[in-house]
Amino acid sequence: MSDRPLAGEAAALDAADPLRALRAAFTVDDAVAYLDGNSLGALPHGVAERLAHVVRHEWGRLGIRSWTESGWWTAPERVGERIAPLTGAGPGQVVVGDSTSVNLFKAVVAAVRLHDGDPARDEILVDATTFPTDAYIARSAARLTGCTLRAVPAGEIPGAAGPRTAAALVNHVDYRTGRLHDLPTTTAALHAAGAYAVWDLSHSAGALPIGLDAHGVDLAAGCTYKYLNGGPGAPAFLYVRRDLQERFDSPLPGWNSHARPFAMAADHTPAPGATRGRCGTPDILSLLALDAALDVWDGVRLTAVRAKSLALTDFFLACIDAYVPAGRAVPVTPAAHRERGGQVSLACPADDAAAVMAELLRRGVVGDHRPPDLLRFGFAPLYTRFAEAERAAWTLAAVLRRRTA
Repeated sequence: MSDRPLAGEAAALDAADPLRALRAAFTVDDAVAYLDGNSLGALPHGVAERLAHVVRHEWGRLGIRSWTESGWWTAPERVGERIAPLTGAGPGQVVVGDSTSVNLFKAVVAAVRLHDGDPARDEILVDATTFPTDAYIARSAARLTGCTLRAVPAGEIPGAAGPRTAAALVNHVDYRTGRLHDLPTTTAALHAAGAYAVWDLSHSAGALPIGLDAHGVDLAAGCTYKYLNGGPGAPAFLYVRRDLQERFDSPLPGWNSHARPFAMAADHTPAPGATRGRCGTPDILSLLALDAALDVWDGVRLTAVRAKSLALTDFFLACIDAYVPAGRAVPVTPAAHRERGGQVSLACPADDAAAVMAELLRRGVVGDHRPPDLLRFGFAPLYTRFAEAERAAWTLAAVLRRRTA
């Protein structure tokens, strides 16, 4: 089509895509360009069948016996072992359960407690442009531990850490702009200052290689309903580095994290390993939905995922440049690959952005709007096609031209 010169290139890229067969594992509507996997991943086909079995057989027939016979009790660790390779973690360091907010609270408080009450370590650093929950959690953790909270731009945290710093909570990818922050450098700088690094991996797990073990990350948490496709409200994961596990002192020592949970002891004795990161009874239905969703990752190389993610976002940016009127939707996501996550955010006039996204949704292009002026488009390499990136840019251009006509 003459007004869509990049449509042919999109088709060629899709035909050559080494991950193209994975799309068939998802419930996706070919009539819709679904570019919101950075908020809620698409549904893998196997989830519905697995949940039906869990409900009808494991719950319906076996009932309470399923805690042992169906492996419900050990599911948080078992599913954690499946997520671990997707974060660059070795065995025995990831447990699944609770929400990202709850797990970040555990991690930040535990990081301060790792200093064994050293009064000189009285400061927590937090990414100044963090997702609001992270800021709320860090503020509460600071109050609980008697620390001062200091907000610092993520890129400045390496230089800001000092002898007072107990821990820093940093987002790996900025949820608004899609900027990828430097995990290796930041972690190393915090360690050099004698502090602990806590990372929120919500917008990077399943989108790119992370290397938790390789880079010596201390503690991390992240959600599983974005690029990992675990479903709405799917439980989050918590990573506790192996050599810190015996000193990990959770502020939420629930019965599920007890060394002998059914002893019903008056005092809490932490379980060994990452299990001490558990708290209350796990949400079995959502946990097993996540377990089924992770099947699509079997045999998938994260290097291939990252390569396609960068190719998709590069192509989308090229389409924006070719189709969208100058100055009407300006990319705020970094162009440099080393600074880019798996999404592209565009700045639109603040009084227009919400209406533009609403019109895109009506036209079958699904992204989202973050006030006041950002349009966000997430690219999930397991099922997103280059044709959807091209369609989204062309539709956005049409919407913007109509609004300025």
